[in-house]
Amino acid sequence: MAIDQVDQTVVTGEPTVVAAPATVPEAPATVTTGQVPVRAGQAIMPAAMSQETVRTESRHLTRSGPGASEMARRIIVLLFGLIQIVIGLRIVLLLLDARAGNALVSGILDISKIFVAPFDGILNSNALTAGGSTLDVAAVVAFVGWTILELIVLWAIGIFRREPA
Repeated sequence: MAIDQVDQTVVTGEPTVVAAPATVPEAPATVTTGQVPVRAGQAIMPAAMSQETVRTESRHLTRSGPGASEMARRIIVLLFGLIQIVIGLRIVLLLLDARAGNALVSGILDISKIFVAPFDGILNSNALTAGGSTLDVAAVVAFVGWTILELIVLWAIGIFRREPA
């Protein structure tokens, strides 16, 4: 985001002489300039004039960091990305028939259960089993559901985003 700001200051100085002194031509003996008579060969000082000085300062400010809506968008993408990674790991671990006795595997399955639970029971079958592998259909539906929810939230944030004209 760029901001242009112009400051203008007007400074009026004291009366100053602008031109060099002129001399009266030699022909007439006395020349009248305004109210004061001047003799031939005498220097004439022009009337004092006031000089006006205008100083203008212009600054161009550029914000180096992201705006508020961009920062909110990044945080939303990060949070939903973490949820999607956990659900994706659940799907892969159950497909590979990972040992649930392992602390890391049981931790991932327990954490992902929180995010899959709202989508349990949407379909008639929550899991398909073949051999030792299990395809957690509820987890696939949860993955799609969280992705759709992320897109809706990002769309809502995008409505309030201000783009430079």
